[in-house]
Amino acid sequence: MAICYLGVGSNLGDRRKNIKLAVKRINALKNTSVLKESRIIETAPAGGPSDQPDFLNAALKIKTSIPPIKLLKELKKIEKDLGRVKQARFGPRVIDLDILLYGDKIVRGNRLTIPHPRLFLRNFVTGPLLEVL
Repeated sequence: MAICYLGVGSNLGDRRKNIKLAVKRINALKNTSVLKESRIIETAPAGGPSDQPDFLNAALKIKTSIPPIKLLKELKKIEKDLGRVKQARFGPRVIDLDILLYGDKIVRGNRLTIPHPRLFLRNFVTGPLLEVL
């Protein structure tokens, strides 16, 4: 089992409900449990279309035996199931789930980079992350 940290964000629909549903779905993944949740904070969008709504963001500490690329696939499935539609890069979204850290692994691939490449560039990620470390 690995300790992982996830970023969660939403800026469309019932943002708080979207985050809570995502947390519930993550906790329901096989051999995975949510150990700790940060508080939910509201922040302005970082990049993307300038007219999009503000985000609610949080971080999760989870324990899982799902390997990193498979975990990414599971998170993308949760996003799709909750109504996320791919649009503009950094654009508005019902839910956004990112793997920030996965144990002590370093992953450099086309679909997945761990640690998350923008982890330390965004206060809306580092603030909540510090709450669950």
